[in-house]
Amino acid sequence: MNSTVIIIIAAVIFLLIGLGVGFLIRHSFALAEMKARKERGDEILGKAKEQSNEVKYNARREAKEYAREEKDKVDSEVKKKREEVDDLRTALEKKERLHLEDVDTHRENIDKLKAKEGEIEESRHQVEREIGAYKMLQTELTEELSKVSEMTRDEAKEILLEQMVEDAKVDFAKRLKLLDEQAKEDAEKNAKNIIGTAIQRYAGEYVGEKSITTVELPSDDLKGRLIGREGRNIRAFEQICGIDLIIDDTPEVVVISSFNVVRREIAKLTIEKLIADGRIHPAKIEEFYEKSKSDFDKQLRDLGEKAQMEIGVHGIHPEVLKLVGALNFRTSYTQNQYQHALEASFIAGSMAAEMGLNVKQARRAALLHDVGKVLDSSQEGSHAVVGANFLKKYGESPDIVHAVKAHHDDIKPETVLAHIVAASDALSGARPGARKAMMESYVSRLTDIEEIVNSFEGVSNCYAISGGREVRVIVENSKVNDEQTVVLSREIAQKIESEMSYPGTIKITVVRETKAIEVAR
Repeated sequence: MNSTVIIIIAAVIFLLIGLGVGFLIRHSFALAEMKARKERGDEILGKAKEQSNEVKYNARREAKEYAREEKDKVDSEVKKKREEVDDLRTALEKKERLHLEDVDTHRENIDKLKAKEGEIEESRHQVEREIGAYKMLQTELTEELSKVSEMTRDEAKEILLEQMVEDAKVDFAKRLKLLDEQAKEDAEKNAKNIIGTAIQRYAGEYVGEKSITTVELPSDDLKGRLIGREGRNIRAFEQICGIDLIIDDTPEVVVISSFNVVRREIAKLTIEKLIADGRIHPAKIEEFYEKSKSDFDKQLRDLGEKAQMEIGVHGIHPEVLKLVGALNFRTSYTQNQYQHALEASFIAGSMAAEMGLNVKQARRAALLHDVGKVLDSSQEGSHAVVGANFLKKYGESPDIVHAVKAHHDDIKPETVLAHIVAASDALSGARPGARKAMMESYVSRLTDIEEIVNSFEGVSNCYAISGGREVRVIVENSKVNDEQTVVLSREIAQKIESEMSYPGTIKITVVRETKAIEVAR
């Protein structure tokens, strides 16, 4: 029993000791855990403080940058507004200055108009005085004639009327000269309308002759292949070549239509290559077009180089030589322009040699004088002006550029070379037979012109020159005065217009002939 109690007591003691030890151990663990938590809390707090400081620093820096950017923007806007204000101030000052100038100009014009008004009023009074004086003189002359010659009043009146008619003709000639000068000033304005109307009225005959090329086909089956499925091939061909391809019911023939002769020839070569190859589709059309263009450019350069060698010059730019070669495919009144250029160059060289001038320069200028005829029609101006600008671009000398530009009087010729080129061009074009005119009709036209001119009173002689393009009329000095030459030239022109048909224009030049003869003894 005692042992049992002892055991129980020991057990209780050990239990209490275990509970105390456990409590101590648990307490130590709790203290360690609290210490660890405190350290983690301190660490977290330290990190939070660091992050807070960093956030504050970044926020402060961003605020400063934002403030600086906003300040720059405001400064920029202020500067821009100041510039706008300055521009507006400058514009207003300029407008004010122009307005003041306009006011001054209007005042000057008003003063001039008032002065002109006074001059006109004075002129009117002067004319009235002259009319009164003329009537008085007419009355005096009538009475004087009646007294001196014992004529009747009617006879004197008839003589006076004849004199008045002569005076009226002189006044008419003067007024006609003024009207001609005014008409020349207005000619530029009306020229485009006149040319447009003439082209529309003459287009049917001219276009068919000058703007198409026909290509023969081995068979009509090729027409369908040239058209292609749903017109695919013909559309591609027209777009690539820059022409119109006309396929109609004409057997074994297609027509290439374009004002550009170079494009027509390239398109013709392309069709011939397509027919020879047999494969016709857009890719092949483009391939053969490039080959044909390359071949044709080479052909043009060869022709240009051949012309250059024939006339004995060198150093012409390859692009200019291509235009010289393209003249071979251009005609004027059926005259081949390539042959015309060569012929004109030899004529110009001969004239330069006779005058002791630079022969090669004259030949070069004459060879190049018509290159503007084969340039793209989108360029404005006559072929002489367009050609001169093209030659200037490719390094031709100013003398040659001027000679080309002046050969049709687009500008006034200022050098001997310009006159030589114009003369050689006229001689080559006006040569009988050069433009396929029959000798009989050519001689007949010149004879008819001279007969019409000789039918006028006061004409002592006349000469039809430049293939009938110009007529020189020599009048007698005693029968025709300076004012009457104007009337005579117009009357001759009107009679030629009404009685003859001819291409182009005919220039009438009336010259008063004064002779002084003396004998040395």
